[in-house]
Amino acid sequence: MRMTKLFLAAAAAMGVLHAVPVFAQGPQCGNTSAGFDAWVADFKQTAAANGVSQSVLSRAFANVNYNKPTIAADRGQKSFKLSFDAFMQKRGGAAVISRGRSMKAANQALFASIERRFGVPAGPLIAIWGMETGFGSYMGNQHTLSAVSTLAYDCRRSEYFTDQLYAALQLVSEGYLSPQAKGAAHGEIGQTQFLPRNVVRFGADGDGDGRVDMVGSRADALASTANFLKGHGWQAGAGYQPGEPNFAAIQGWNAASVYQQAIAYIGQQIDGGR
Repeated sequence: MRMTKLFLAAAAAMGVLHAVPVFAQGPQCGNTSAGFDAWVADFKQTAAANGVSQSVLSRAFANVNYNKPTIAADRGQKSFKLSFDAFMQKRGGAAVISRGRSMKAANQALFASIERRFGVPAGPLIAIWGMETGFGSYMGNQHTLSAVSTLAYDCRRSEYFTDQLYAALQLVSEGYLSPQAKGAAHGEIGQTQFLPRNVVRFGADGDGDGRVDMVGSRADALASTANFLKGHGWQAGAGYQPGEPNFAAIQGWNAASVYQQAIAYIGQQIDGGR
């Protein structure tokens, strides 16, 4: 997907959402699977009224079901409550550092290009890449559109994930997201686990082929991650440890303080004290 089209799609979507108060007039959320099918039917009517084509809706929702593994994952994020040392052990922090150093050495030209373009060094990008998917080795096995739809229906964060669902529909309409795509339990996509709205906002072509492929292209995934951090205030050349200017950008990646600390620490170990 060409980025000009991505950003035009994002702007158009925001205009549509502002034109009609979706959340005020849209379907009601629920906390069990009982009302999900009715919610989907109501959502499709609302989305059509907001300008989403029937063709996109038919393709996107053809295989959507209430996803129990998504709800279980959403309710069970206990690792974010661990101490830093326990979190590092659980997430394989030492292995991420060790392999991350090798990844940096093997992809020097790519990381140098990304740093020139976005101002973000290799360390924090590799930390995110390693912790999220083991450097692209496991990106999830849940049906993406079912996951996002389930969370849009679920009352806990319905408004937030309804916006993610609209973004996912944009990606389907652009031919970027397959209706059969699988990913992480919350609908995250690709090697660094972008939610759909972040693909629309920050997706970047890192390999120069004119498309953004978060799954198949490590260059695109890493460039997009750098663009995300830049979009959250990253300043080229500034530090990224707690208390330093760029730590705020890392905080934008994940709300859990222990995860933020892990990114900063692993990144520093890979970057050699930067």
